[in-house]
Order: sequence, then structure tokens, then C-alpha cells
Amino acid sequence: MAAAHFVFVPLMAQGHLIPAVDTALLLATHGAFCTVVATPATAARVRPTVDSARRSGLPVRLAEFPLDHAGAGLPEGVDNMDNVPSEFMARYFAAVARLREPVERHLLRSGAPRPTCVVADFCHPWASELAAGLAVPRLTFFSMCAFCLLCQHNVERFGAYDGVADDNAPVVVPGLARRVEVSRAQAPGFFRDIPGWEKFADDLERARAESDGVVINTILEMEPEYVAGYAEARGMKLWTVGPVALYHRSTATLAARGNTAAIGADECLRWLDGKEPGSVVYVSFGSIVHPEEKQAVELGLGLEASGHPFIWVAALAFLRELEARVAPAGRGLLIWGWAPQALILSHRAAGAFVTHCGWNSTLEAATAGLPVVAWPHFTDQFLNAKMAVEVLGIGVGVGVEEPLVYQRVRKEIVVGRGTVEAAVRSAMDGGEEGEARRRRARALAAKARAAAREGGSSHANLLDLVERFRPRHVAVSEAANGTTAPPPPPRQ
Repeated sequence: MAAAHFVFVPLMAQGHLIPAVDTALLLATHGAFCTVVATPATAARVRPTVDSARRSGLPVRLAEFPLDHAGAGLPEGVDNMDNVPSEFMARYFAAVARLREPVERHLLRSGAPRPTCVVADFCHPWASELAAGLAVPRLTFFSMCAFCLLCQHNVERFGAYDGVADDNAPVVVPGLARRVEVSRAQAPGFFRDIPGWEKFADDLERARAESDGVVINTILEMEPEYVAGYAEARGMKLWTVGPVALYHRSTATLAARGNTAAIGADECLRWLDGKEPGSVVYVSFGSIVHPEEKQAVELGLGLEASGHPFIWVAALAFLRELEARVAPAGRGLLIWGWAPQALILSHRAAGAFVTHCGWNSTLEAATAGLPVVAWPHFTDQFLNAKMAVEVLGIGVGVGVEEPLVYQRVRKEIVVGRGTVEAAVRSAMDGGEEGEARRRRARALAAKARAAAREGGSSHANLLDLVERFRPRHVAVSEAANGTTAPPPPPRQ
């Protein structure tokens, strides 16, 4: 039986790359052939995971393509989002776009099955031309929730910010059954808040509108009205396939997932094994956000004062003093580098997650059945925080209402140690409100696992993708034999 061949073109940033690779692995478990396009340094981050999958027999591969640093005017070695200086970001995106021709040539000449579908991160509008050159459909991949996408779409579609001069003035998101307020600073539109990026933002919107469907790392049962609302607003099919992290069933694959950690998974597990169930606070702001010294000190002191043991993914040398106080007594573990996050969150000792509310982190917390302390820093994180606190009811906010990074006008915003302590205590609270929050989180975890099991919504969507994007000639031959064949890949 001829198989579908999905070509994944992820954004080369951890928060986008890891869920894209996990989605490719899930599709491969159901018989699809999957190619993941990556630059060399990016490929190195996910190679252990992909190699492990290949050894288990999954038809998945990495295809590496170096950037033309000299031609693009980029410093040598800059080939993923984590190490691109902000002044070179436009050149970086232009250099990645120039990979279209070598990628297309490789796919047509590699000897692998001919591609049947391109699945491209929404930040790659050039993938439209790639799909056209291959004569295959193109799906847009989002590592965001449907609530965020629909809110952002509606404020732009209905002109909610028109006539509002203050970027921090809240407006009501139109077109939702629930009242949700957001400001332009919190939800400016993708790349709309960056001077000089207007054309790129327009290109992104055009590519989204012209795609043949949407693949999204979320759970239908978690946000059914927003999934349906975004599909209707876009007028196209939407496949929810999350939580894609559930591809990883073992400690070994969880530890290797995007792993560039300075601390080993074994050390984390030994430390967690010595703690009471639900007693540990996990703290991480992802791979992009790093608190400045003043904020880091307040966060550290607030965690210490909360009285709860904690794991903090920190990258700041001056926190060694805090480490010296809390580590000997087992009251805190500081990780200097990339952490095995999903492994930590799934441990029985984990009790709450202090997070920047990137969607991957928010979804991983819900999948683990944990409440969150919502501490958004920029763009979609504010809407994800609203999702966790206001919609799902599993979060406690720290009161941040303005972007902390990528600010138009430099402004110091510091969350004090007292606020940190209060938010952590609230998230870990054993009282009626805290227990209700944990019950909701546990219910979401059950929905997440049910969606991923056979017969669940995400499992069914993965099967539908694999069947729908099989080579057309297979569907035609089946129809000729009187069997039921899937419809051609639609825009619906």
C-alpha cells in the first residue's frame, strides 16, 4: 500500500521544532513516511529522538540543509532561532526562505517516496512555493492553541484596535461567547508589532489563508468551541493532534526530547524521587526568556520563601548563592541548561509549574494534570495565560499585563518576591480553591490521554491525515475496484 509522505518544515526554534518532530513521529507510527527539514545545528538537537525512532522501525528521516551565511550576510554558525542576534533576524528568515530550491531538488531526487503533503510552520510563507513546486497540498502547522489563534484572528478581522491609541488599553475580543479582554501589546498580530516587518506579516497572513488546512498541537475536548470557531473563520479543515508529547512513552525518549541539558535526567529523577507526591514546584520560562538579575533575585527569594521544594531552570551565574543555600538541604535544584521538562512534569513529585505560558509548556502542564503559575512575557503567551487562568481554570496569574521582552519602549517591570511567594502558595494550596484547580487539571489530563488513545479525537485525526494524503493513484485504483477511497485533500 502506497503511503503518505509528509514533509515537515518547522521553524528552527525549540518551541516550534519539538512539537513538529513529535507530530512527524506520530504520523510515522501510523504508516506515513515523514521527512523533517532542518539546518545542521537544529538537526543535531532532534537527531537522538529521530534516530531512536528509526531504530524502532519508523519511516522518518532528517534532511539537513546548511544556510548560505556569506550570501545572506549572517555570522557563521547562526542557523537556528536561539542563536540569531536580533539585528540579523530579517536576514535569517530570508536565508531560510532560500532553502526552497535545494529542498525541492532533494525531495524529488532522493529516492524516497514522492512527497504527498508539505506541513510547514506558519512562519514559513515560502513553503507555499515549495508545495507548488512539488504539486502537493500544504498544511499550516501551529504549536499554539485554537483559543489564541481565534482571538488574534478576530481582533484583526473585526478591527478591535481601531481608534485605540494606547497599546496597553484592553479591548473585548469580538465574536466569542466568553468575554475576553486583550490589549494590542498583548496580541499585536504575528510580527505586526515589529517596524519594517509589515510585508512579512502580510505574507504570513496570505499563506495562512491559502493553505489547504491546519494541523495544531491541541486537544479538541479542551477547547471545542475555539477549534470549531477557528476552522469556521478560516473556512478550512483543522486537525487537532495533541498532545504530541505523548508520543514519548519511556523515560529515555522523554529525556532525549530536544535535549541539550547540562544536567542529566537521572540526576533530576533521583532528586524528585526523594520528594513527597505533589510537593515540588517546577520553574521554567522556556528557551528564549531569561530574567534579568533584579527579577531573578526576586523570583529566587519568592520561591525560597514559599517553603516548597523547587526545580528552577536557570541560566544566570549570580544565582549560585541561592543554590548554595537551598541545594544542601534538598530544598531546591537549579538546572543550568536545557531541562527534561516533560519528564519532570510527569513525575509524581511535581505539584505546580511556574511558566511563561508558551503553549507547549501550558499543554504539557495540563497533560500532567498540574496547575500553573501564569507569568507571560510576550505575544501569544498572554492569550495562553488567559486560556489557563480564565478558560480552563487551572492557573494563578502573577499580574503581568504588559510585555516583559520585545518592548517598543524600554520599561522595567519586576514581579516582587511577595507576589511570587503568594502565587506559588496559591497554586500549591490544599484548600478548597486550590483543590478545585487541581481537579480541573486532573480532568484535563484524563481528556488529553483519552484523545491520544485509539478511538480518541487526536488519534482519529492522525489516522485521517495518513489516509487522506496517501498518493492520489492509490485512491483512484481503489475507487476503480469498488472500494471506498478517501476524498482528495480538500480546502474545507
